[in-house]
Amino acid sequence: MSKNHPIVEESFAIIDQEVGEHHYPEKQYQVIRRAIHATADFEFLDLFYFSDQVIEIAIKAILEKTPIIVDVGMVKQSIQGMIKKTSNNPVICAIEEAEKAAPNQTRTETGLLNCLEKYPNGIYAIGNAPTALLALCHSIKNGQAQPQLVIGAPVGFVSVIESKEALATTNVPQIRVEGRKGGSAVTGSIINALLLLSQEEMRSPHCFTKGGEGKI
Repeated sequence: MSKNHPIVEESFAIIDQEVGEHHYPEKQYQVIRRAIHATADFEFLDLFYFSDQVIEIAIKAILEKTPIIVDVGMVKQSIQGMIKKTSNNPVICAIEEAEKAAPNQTRTETGLLNCLEKYPNGIYAIGNAPTALLALCHSIKNGQAQPQLVIGAPVGFVSVIESKEALATTNVPQIRVEGRKGGSAVTGSIINALLLLSQEEMRSPHCFTKGGEGKI
């Protein structure tokens, strides 16, 4: 039984009709389709990057109850409902982990660094703060953290592209939204899609089968 509202299913049908043929594997497309649904922006069909096997890695991490660390409250709010319906992973909001910013840092960056000390192997999802993504990438390169998954989708103009380029140079499993686009709604939609995929996988008799999930 679908966990989607009937209006969501109807919207997905419209998106499928307008997208038509595409070259993404089905699980990747489910992630992208939910981002398009959240934004009504079909350009996202060309903006996603999936590292090799990342969908399977994400599903496994979710089913193992890996904590999900998000950068801001809007992302947290956008996934709480689906979290309760599915895997009940702990959700931690980075900005809530810092009462104030450390010198020369944003508050979200400070909070994220605090989270990395507690959850160096968590799932990290950045939808708003490129400074947080840059700090995360720096910690990964220094060997201070090895997240099981990074979703890099900050939105805006200052340091956004640079933060995504920094993520691209790391070897962590990742889903990126290239360019200036992204945002809290997009990041939340990616997590929600992965949560639903994890539930489908849990019901499958072939849990964690391997398949090519690299970018087409």
